[in-house]
Amino acid sequence: MTTADRILADLGLDRDPRVVAPGTAGSTTSENPATGEAIAAVGMMDAGVYNTAVERAMAVQRHWRRLPAPKRGEIVRRLGMAFREKCDPLGELVALEMGKIRPEGIGEVQECIDIADFAVGLSRQLSGPTMPSERPDHRMFEQWHPLGTIGIITAFNFPVAVWAWNAMLAAVCGDAMVWKPSLLTPLCAIAMNRIAEEAMREQDLFRPEGLDPADLFGLVIGTDQEVGERMIADRRLPLISATGSCRMGRRVGEVVAGRLGRCLLELGGNNAIIVTPDADLDLAVRAVLFGAVGTAGQRCTTTRRLLAHESIVDGLVEQLVKAYGTVPIGDPLAEGTLMGPLCRKEAVEQMDAALAKAEAEGCEILCGGREGLARMKDRPGHFVEPTIVRVPAGKVPQITLEETFAPILYVFSVPDVDTAIELQNGVDQGLSSAIFTDSVRNAERFLSPDGSDCGIANVNIGTSGAEIGGAFGGEKDTGGGRESGSDSWKAYMRRQTCTVNYGTDLPLAQGIKFGE
Repeated sequence: MTTADRILADLGLDRDPRVVAPGTAGSTTSENPATGEAIAAVGMMDAGVYNTAVERAMAVQRHWRRLPAPKRGEIVRRLGMAFREKCDPLGELVALEMGKIRPEGIGEVQECIDIADFAVGLSRQLSGPTMPSERPDHRMFEQWHPLGTIGIITAFNFPVAVWAWNAMLAAVCGDAMVWKPSLLTPLCAIAMNRIAEEAMREQDLFRPEGLDPADLFGLVIGTDQEVGERMIADRRLPLISATGSCRMGRRVGEVVAGRLGRCLLELGGNNAIIVTPDADLDLAVRAVLFGAVGTAGQRCTTTRRLLAHESIVDGLVEQLVKAYGTVPIGDPLAEGTLMGPLCRKEAVEQMDAALAKAEAEGCEILCGGREGLARMKDRPGHFVEPTIVRVPAGKVPQITLEETFAPILYVFSVPDVDTAIELQNGVDQGLSSAIFTDSVRNAERFLSPDGSDCGIANVNIGTSGAEIGGAFGGEKDTGGGRESGSDSWKAYMRRQTCTVNYGTDLPLAQGIKFGE
């Protein structure tokens, strides 16, 4: 039995009817990016299957919304326990199909567990404020109701966690959902959906008569044209939560806005780390290394630009080049590997094109680069070498303003913090940002209204990753959406302002007399 066969068997995918033989008509093939070989094929869904999934989810949601929120939370708690039981094989499947290393894959599943735990507590806190009324014997307050059945569109790079960020919160808020995953990682989606379905059928708190409780978590695997376009145009789905490229987000936003629906968009990031002369450089090197190289540069929070003070930039770059040379690249399931492959061959081509532009704009390749791509060319899979690019002093090459989903780090020399912040903010995206400094003034300047314009701003930690307790998302072309913690749950509910008159008069606001 191969490693792939073992993982699929551990998760029951070898028996799932949605997993078919490679080459089957109407199927998409999942590929191992470390070898370029097929793992399995998955049947594609058409418009009819999509429509049925939405109808079934809506039917279940009408009953689910009436279940008390704490009971919804208890069912989500059981979902979290089911994820715990399958944490290792799920993490290995993420590594196998997406290409991130095994510890990162398991860490991603842990995020699913953590957000389920968060949602359980949230199920008892879906509260609104009471406000003073200007009219006597009146009480005014807000309450929150389930929004309905929502659409979730996810990207390949976090094939299970982003779904869970949305699904666990939506579930305790009283919503059903229909999920369209990336066609690069369909097996991860089926595995997560299978666990959710089984947990829904095994619980005893929610059994709507004549309906399958598992339909609360719908899954539709199909192309953007066949499924995606229908989903974003579907007036039955009041919210579309979409994670992916800025180009994709613009299309989603345009269509959903056209029907006056809601969007929750989590799009690209061109994230920067600023390093000041008084920073702990050892700490900074480690943060930049993981931020730029982790997940082979395929996180929306990946560090793509380093803005270092001119007095320390040369020494910092020297340390980074040395650190890059120690990164083991290889099989993401093998112990000791720190960087796996890119998810597909087109990503390798895009990295090559970006590096060609950088060289044409006068940048200097310090390690990796196109020579590194050539060294990896005859190796199976989609491997690259992480690359550091030195930008000419005083220049802002056009390629550095673009997000390339690959491990490329552009290094800028800056004279002061103000210049660094201006450079950091001078891109279209506004997701994650960080500064390394031991100066309170620099830190607070960075966090001030005139500082970072990103949705995430960190001091003395890197740009990559986030904790589920805080709202995750960014501004500008990153889309403005917020997922996960804090008050992100409000996106999945509808607000209702209520006024109760418990008196015997009918006073009108501002003392207006009408009909007397």
